[in-house]
Amino acid sequence: MQQNLEQLSRLLQSVRAEVGKVILGQTDVIEKAIITILIGQHALIEGVPGVAKTLLVRTLAHVLGCEFSRIQFTPDLMPADITGTSVFNFQKNEFTLMPGPVFTTFLLGDEINRAPAKTQSALLQAMQERVVTIDRHTYELSPAFTVFATQNPIEYEGTYPLAEAQKDRFALKITMPFPEREDELSLARRMLGHDSPEIALSSGVVQPLLTVESLAESRRTLEQLAVRDEMLGYILDIVRATRSHEAVLVGAGPRATQSLLMASRAVAALAGHDFVSPDDVRSMVVPVLEHRLILRPEYEVEGLSITEVIQQILQTVPVPR
Repeated sequence: MQQNLEQLSRLLQSVRAEVGKVILGQTDVIEKAIITILIGQHALIEGVPGVAKTLLVRTLAHVLGCEFSRIQFTPDLMPADITGTSVFNFQKNEFTLMPGPVFTTFLLGDEINRAPAKTQSALLQAMQERVVTIDRHTYELSPAFTVFATQNPIEYEGTYPLAEAQKDRFALKITMPFPEREDELSLARRMLGHDSPEIALSSGVVQPLLTVESLAESRRTLEQLAVRDEMLGYILDIVRATRSHEAVLVGAGPRATQSLLMASRAVAALAGHDFVSPDDVRSMVVPVLEHRLILRPEYEVEGLSITEVIQQILQTVPVPR
């Protein structure tokens, strides 16, 4: 078992390094995206335009040897534009499925909050059950089907906020900041030559390291990583504490407990550990809980942020030894 976990750790580090050839200065973001894929869940990526959100997912799909599709969400987008539709084939005298972009492995939903709720909800069944129902027929999606949905955090005019039930389907919220000065300078230099990130991705500089089948094997290896009962209790107590904090109107539910457990185990695997530590758990608390909590209006008016509330909660939960 230890050997399998060590091999998984080396593989994940190779994936991180390969993606880092294209996505400069976003090591933390790359790690969280890899964790999302490894635990078989979905992620909400928040960042201003131009920080390489789309390029990140495209690069991950290439390195992991998986199919990639992109949907640009707009106010006039219909559910059938996502799932696909049945078209009558006159030659065969029957209806034929014209699959939509959801029939892929990695799906990027760009600016998901620009589409109305009816269209957003078309992804719910696919995200939760990995199946799509079209004209009363159910079609299976890839077992590795993963949704990365992006949001612009500074422009809300003409947008439709995600429903709480839909936000809860995302295991992690990944905040993508501006790169540091040196990284941005390196990017600028590369744009002057012939090794820009887009060219590097399409020219063979970045190599595929996995396939859909080997990705499934990696997920099974992750299940071998031990989680002590004390650590399970620690994770549970953190999530339950969000429901009783005075500043929180709506706390995190059981799905948050599951996401925090799986994400913590993936962090440990990425670091080469064979057990989950309190540090692994704490590193994933904000990405797992930030988009799930709703603060009371009076505390929001005072300027209290959800991140500050989470840090307060962490200080009140005893750390297992």
